Amino acid sequence: MADIEGSNGQRTEFKAVGKANVPGRLSFSIATGMAKFGSDYVAPNMLHAKFLRNPYGRAKINSIDTSKAMELNGVVDIITWEDPEVKAMKGTREPLITNESDTEDEEIGCVVVAETPEICDEALRLLKIDWEVFPTIVDPRDGLKEGSPIVRIDPKLLSGKPYTTGDVEKAFKEADHIVEFDWGHSKTASHPPNPNGSLSWWAQDPLGAPGPSLYIEGVCPTWGSFQLLPMYNLHFDKLHRGTTFQGGKYCDWFIRRSQLVTPLLSKRTGRPVRCVNERNHDYYPANPQRYSHTKIGFKKDGTITAVEESTIGDSGAPGVGAQPFSMGSFEATFSPFNTTKCINLKSSFQSVYTSSGKNTGSQTSPFNWDAMTIAEQIVAEKLDMDVIDVALKNIHGPSSQQDPGIPDGLKMCIEKGKKAMNWKWHKAGTKRLPDGRMHGLSFRYAQSPRHAQQPYTATVTVQADSKVYVPLKGPWMGVYAADACALVVAEEMGAKIEDVILLYDNKAIFTPVGGGSDGTTASAWVMKEAAVKCKRLLLELAAKSSAFSGGGGGMLGAPQPSGPKIRPEDLDTKDTMVYLKSDPAKAFPFGKFIADEGFGDHDLDITATYFGRPPETTWHKGGHILDTMNTSYCEVAVDTETGEVEVLKYVVVCDPGKVLRMTSFEGQLYQAMFFSHGGGLTEEFIYDKKTGVKLSTNMFEYKKPTMVDMGPVETYAVETRGGNACYGATGISHCMAAPLLPVCAVANAIGIWIEPPATPDKILAALGKC
Repeated sequence: MADIEGSNGQRTEFKAVGKANVPGRLSFSIATGMAKFGSDYVAPNMLHAKFLRNPYGRAKINSIDTSKAMELNGVVDIITWEDPEVKAMKGTREPLITNESDTEDEEIGCVVVAETPEICDEALRLLKIDWEVFPTIVDPRDGLKEGSPIVRIDPKLLSGKPYTTGDVEKAFKEADHIVEFDWGHSKTASHPPNPNGSLSWWAQDPLGAPGPSLYIEGVCPTWGSFQLLPMYNLHFDKLHRGTTFQGGKYCDWFIRRSQLVTPLLSKRTGRPVRCVNERNHDYYPANPQRYSHTKIGFKKDGTITAVEESTIGDSGAPGVGAQPFSMGSFEATFSPFNTTKCINLKSSFQSVYTSSGKNTGSQTSPFNWDAMTIAEQIVAEKLDMDVIDVALKNIHGPSSQQDPGIPDGLKMCIEKGKKAMNWKWHKAGTKRLPDGRMHGLSFRYAQSPRHAQQPYTATVTVQADSKVYVPLKGPWMGVYAADACALVVAEEMGAKIEDVILLYDNKAIFTPVGGGSDGTTASAWVMKEAAVKCKRLLLELAAKSSAFSGGGGGMLGAPQPSGPKIRPEDLDTKDTMVYLKSDPAKAFPFGKFIADEGFGDHDLDITATYFGRPPETTWHKGGHILDTMNTSYCEVAVDTETGEVEVLKYVVVCDPGKVLRMTSFEGQLYQAMFFSHGGGLTEEFIYDKKTGVKLSTNMFEYKKPTMVDMGPVETYAVETRGGNACYGATGISHCMAAPLLPVCAVANAIGIWIEPPATPDKILAALGKC
């Protein structure tokens, strides 16, 4: 695959795209603290709101007496699930306020509005509540046991249809070795850096039609409208989402109740209302629990011939109105073993609703990818082979599972990675470091997919000031997607990087994100098309000018001097100048041709807009076709006396097809290794299994890694131009988050597999030392 359908997709020379250390448009605001995130906003005369939270694993409120709370001085309003306005509300994914909750700490029953947050807390304590508590589960495996509590929907209705190819039974009979193993992913938290919430007020828009408009901070301009518009009977022009800055969060598209409720509360009280979650309320799971049993058959040379995998996945707390739904059938078709030559595969998936938490719709490590990572390491151990050789023995070529080749990008990634790691594989539990600790290595390959498939509308405009402007609504969310698009515009327009200006406007149409951070490459493809159109308009305008025909300038429409007629194809652009190809010294700023259009009685510009999307990505082929690939490596030292694991090094070599913005590329790889480190070694939801109550929703018990916890991370780019988004780019970060990467290295160090997170107590227990 390559960027063949797009304009200039095969460009060979780049002056802007891929350049390193280019500050983002908003970097100054962020570095200086000027940037305002949703939880930073306040308004004069504002009120505060807090939800009642469910203190049980699963419960229902039969009745609630708010009279004592309403008598408290400073309480302005209390609204419950029984309020007619709440019952009549449309467009919500689930009820805005409900008397039922399937997970501890979820909003339930009512929300209090008061003059201060402290008065809200006191009012919540004064509520008289008749609770009905239900038995529940937090581990999806428990949900399949006979007589286990059912969380709303029977798991029998949540089983996916098995995905089967080839003749699995026959292939197992022909295998030289058969190995079975269990593995799992722990649940990890989304935990965005800025707490979720909002501040809302209603006011007449001085530029709008008669009637109040909703002004809401804490909901970024890109998201939320599909709920807010029907909920509050609004049209797009009446919705003002002003928060440009959003802390980085990973595939978390879940709009919280604290973000949706404030417009209602503000309308009822006639004052601005702020409702922001406290830090402990934002431990929403990002990576669901999953537990898999995998059986593999393989030959003496390491060739995998048959695979059977069955997975139990945690769908989290369903909530009121939940429907039977399982990702299983979909996920099963995306088995990582599809990237191998093994065509004999049976993959089944069973979903279970639990009270473990409200899933945000993410999966840090896509689907069951690490089943293959573990399988290849087990084959390597069994046959005394290098795990990388096992991977190369099994992967299929670019075109199909019958293709005997190896993707070029993968070979390049492995070559760079082995050199960076000084790679010397060894059998598990056999290498001791000079300080007495055990040494371990791990390797993982994956696809570099682009998930983003939605269309975008991109606009590029040139003003008479010779600047190129890109209007967009944002948000900034850590990936600097818009800044990658700006580099593409600079490349196609022939402009200096500093002359391309991102114009943030919450009413603009363009957003650079979608489908995850990999949306950067898809939105940049559309932006490229808009920039190509805009440059064409600029050259057509310049060709009509007298500037290149000897007259030295003058308004368009004025008598043209004699001389050869200049055509648009006779001109080109460089450094924000239009020049004559036959005489490059004859060059003029972009703005000259726009200024020549009139008498200066109004702002002048040329503008081009493009609507569309890049071609379908190969990711949708489920691994049967391969283009861009990546590799990750981990080196650890394990102290067998304390159980402590030190990651000595992470190395990531990735083929993103084409790097659009080097700093963004490197940052996403660092982010992926932070996810890998946390999910594999430190992050853990701890529950009271009897009650379903979470016990680790703070930064002491729930250990997210910080910069001081991480070992060195080395990142390297391989650019094959094999993707079909902008210039052959594709996606990266989603596929590279690998919680089993450090776990595999620990297994290589001590010869024992640990269910993640591989914490010191688990390691010591596995070694029989505690």
